[in-house]
Amino acid sequence: MPAEHAGPDGPGTARGFVHHACLYGSDAEFLAMAVPFVRAGLAEGEPVLAATTPANIELLRAALGDGAHALDTAETAYFGRRPVERVSAFLRYHDRRARPGGRLRMIAEPVWSGRSARQTAEWKRMESGLNLLLAGLPLWMICPYDTRTVPPDVAEAACATHPARLDGERVTPCAGYRDPAHYTASVPPPDLPPPPSAALAPATASLPAVRRFARARGAAAGLTGERLALAVLAVHEAAGHLLAADGAHVTLSAWEEPGALVYDLWRPGPLNAPVPALAGYTPPGAAQGGEDGLWLARRLSEFLDVRSGDDATRITLRVAGPTDAEAL
Repeated sequence: MPAEHAGPDGPGTARGFVHHACLYGSDAEFLAMAVPFVRAGLAEGEPVLAATTPANIELLRAALGDGAHALDTAETAYFGRRPVERVSAFLRYHDRRARPGGRLRMIAEPVWSGRSARQTAEWKRMESGLNLLLAGLPLWMICPYDTRTVPPDVAEAACATHPARLDGERVTPCAGYRDPAHYTASVPPPDLPPPPSAALAPATASLPAVRRFARARGAAAGLTGERLALAVLAVHEAAGHLLAADGAHVTLSAWEEPGALVYDLWRPGPLNAPVPALAGYTPPGAAQGGEDGLWLARRLSEFLDVRSGDDATRITLRVAGPTDAEAL
């Protein structure tokens, strides 16, 4: 497909979710994309948000001059620290600023520096998953990638997770774009077995038994009060996603890591409805449909990995360890 220029109505006449990547290697290249995009949106009376670095916000405001007052901005490092929070932030902005029959625009720059391999993989899955999670919303989103700083594999993934890229005002379809279901399956979370030191619980179909194990292991790790209660709640909600009326059992294990406690839940056999990799990323009540329990478990965990197959399903979640006061 040939490239096209993005007019005031965006690519074509679509009013659903439009998701573009922008790979830029200089301040001038960032502004060549951002300034026309923002100005066209503001001229149409569309809410426009720029969630990017403080340096890029400063550049953009200076380039917009008097028009900068109409632009919403957010430092991207604080606009959803984790993917589940990021998706919620997008939906909150939409719910707060959307108007009947109108569209919104976002510049949403992910933060890649300093992330672990696990975190990077999850952010890649989220970037791809947005094509499903935000489908149907009247939103044109551009995700900038600063090629001066992002790892090569991240820059390469940009065109696998976005249907098209934007260079200045020129839109080019991404030949390497992959269907989100296939892409997320190709970037799985690490499959790390419980260490030999892990505490084990007998297989159970009882949620009270799950809670007792989670509470005992959390207390043994030094968690107390509200932090212990939230850890138990996270495990309970994750287990509830695995236990159904079919009499299946779940096996639990837990172990400590520096500054954290990890719970692993394993259910043999297939689920009636396999857990998709993107389950639990949209909050309860979202128009796209949210998995209430798994969303809550994700919010309460530092990370939550789902590995679902024909032979078994595993959910691994990590919660923060005790504070200094709890450890005394």
